[in-house]
Amino acid sequence: MPELPDVVVYLDALRPRIVGQRLEGLRITSPFVLRSVDPPPAEISGRIVRGLRRLGKRLVFELEGDYYVVIHLMIAGRLKWLAAGAKIPARLGLAAFDFPTGTLLFTEASGKKRASLHLVHGEAGLEAHRRGGLEPLEATAAQFRQALTRESHTLKRALTDPRSFSGIGNAYSDEILHAAKLSPLALTSKLDDDEITRLYDATRSTLQLWVDRLRAETGTGFPEKVTAFRDEMAVHGRYRKPCPVCGSPVQRIRYAENEVNYCATCQTGGRVLADRGMSRLLKGDWPRSIDEWEAEMAPKGLSER
Repeated sequence: MPELPDVVVYLDALRPRIVGQRLEGLRITSPFVLRSVDPPPAEISGRIVRGLRRLGKRLVFELEGDYYVVIHLMIAGRLKWLAAGAKIPARLGLAAFDFPTGTLLFTEASGKKRASLHLVHGEAGLEAHRRGGLEPLEATAAQFRQALTRESHTLKRALTDPRSFSGIGNAYSDEILHAAKLSPLALTSKLDDDEITRLYDATRSTLQLWVDRLRAETGTGFPEKVTAFRDEMAVHGRYRKPCPVCGSPVQRIRYAENEVNYCATCQTGGRVLADRGMSRLLKGDWPRSIDEWEAEMAPKGLSER
């Protein structure tokens, strides 16, 4: 799912292309993508884009007359900038925004149709899409502490809860926790002052690092490789690969459609956290340390699951 750094770079690329331009038309080909009924699509056509903003992981187009377009890419939604009047692809295409300067194509590479488009009239209507999370790159240390410790949750859940922090998802939370050297399952209520400070610094530095990297990668072009899995990442999506800090194999915990990636040596004192599926399979043989894990995996040749 595109997260804060990805959305920021999308907006960077869109500003010189559509701000000040008239939206000539909105073409919708998927019956699932438009999740609002008022105002109708015809009502926003012909309006000039006055600005762009981010609401968490959502992109917002501000149109004249107090109209807004809210795009949530979810997991597989992506944006492409093409020549004006470009055709919407039959299989992946959801919608197209036509401008004099080009066409913004909204696609989704998934049959689950989770990506969404809302049309809103009035700032009050836009507020319904705000989840209330703190902006991590704008927060003071005191504000960060308050948001983090308001409820007792695991660090993984706290960082990815949009009501606590805005724009952080599965990928960058893994990277943040690795940079902070904290377990993803540590409880927010149990952190000491030093750990909270490390997490605050790691959150800001990690997100800014990736904003800078993606900006440099994109340059004046349009983002083409928007993905949650990048070779430069320390742990996310790098199960069994060496941690760039200590060389230990990256571990994971799988749940639902997501997974947590972490380094046992750097983050959990060498302890391998139990994965529900694998721990049920291995029962009493589940390794409790990184040394046991390596010994268990090597001779038995357990396949990656």
